[in-house]
This record gives sequence, structure tokens and C-alpha cells, in this order.
Amino acid sequence: MEQTHKQPVSVLVVIYTQDLQVLLLERADHPGLWQSVTGSRDGEESLRQTAVREVREETGLDAQCFRLDDWGYQNTFTIYPQWRHRYAPGVTENTEHVFGLMLPKALPITVSPREHLDYIWLAAEAAPEKCFSSSNAEAIRRLLK
Repeated sequence: MEQTHKQPVSVLVVIYTQDLQVLLLERADHPGLWQSVTGSRDGEESLRQTAVREVREETGLDAQCFRLDDWGYQNTFTIYPQWRHRYAPGVTENTEHVFGLMLPKALPITVSPREHLDYIWLAAEAAPEKCFSSSNAEAIRRLLK
């Protein structure tokens, strides 16, 4: 069954290494805007399934081969006006559930050209400053606490 609108429920997956390098992806639809893996839930999948699917789609990595943790908090935010057409009429807020995926080291990434132009591994101290989303930046800062 094809979904006509995105669900206003999504995941943010901060991908990082044991030595606190953080992966950021450059958006294809807005060059110069960098972020972690994000995406909306499809159908009745669990939030964990959404995180695994989005990591695979956006990076080529199999999150089930690494340590994927639900960080136990979410952000509710107003959907940017330029993206509201993707949601049902009247939907203006999204709830984003935060996960972390720890890798043993920085790995090569295969970006989905439809979604991202490039990727970069940055020290966790520097990565928040490159993120366009304040909730994404805050999630990365939590790694340092």
C-alpha cells in the first residue's frame, strides 16, 4: 500500500565512532546544509526498523551489524514550510526520535544521490557547528557529556 503523505514521526540517527568522530551528510535538496541520518517512519514499522532502514538507504551501512541505541528522548518541532507539502493537510509538527549508532571506526559511506551530495567525518566537538538543525546539533553534543 503506497503512502500518500509522510508520517509526522521520524528518527534522527547520530552515527559516530568509538573515538567520537561523527558522520554528517550534505543534503542534495539544499547544498551546504549538513545533518545526521534522518527519515520518517513508513507504515507500521517500529522506530528501530525506521532507523535501520534510513541508515541503509542514506549510508549503505547495515545498522544491525553495529551498536544501535535508542537514546530515549525525542524532539517535537515545527515542520519547515518548504517541506509541509509532504505531509497531510494541517500537519505542522513532527516528532523526531533520537538514536545513536556506534561504529568501531570511520567507514566509507555510499550516499544516496537522490538525498545527499557528500559526507564528512568530523570530531564530535566540531560537528554541531556544521549542522543546520539545532536538534541535530544538540544530539551530537550529548555524545560529549
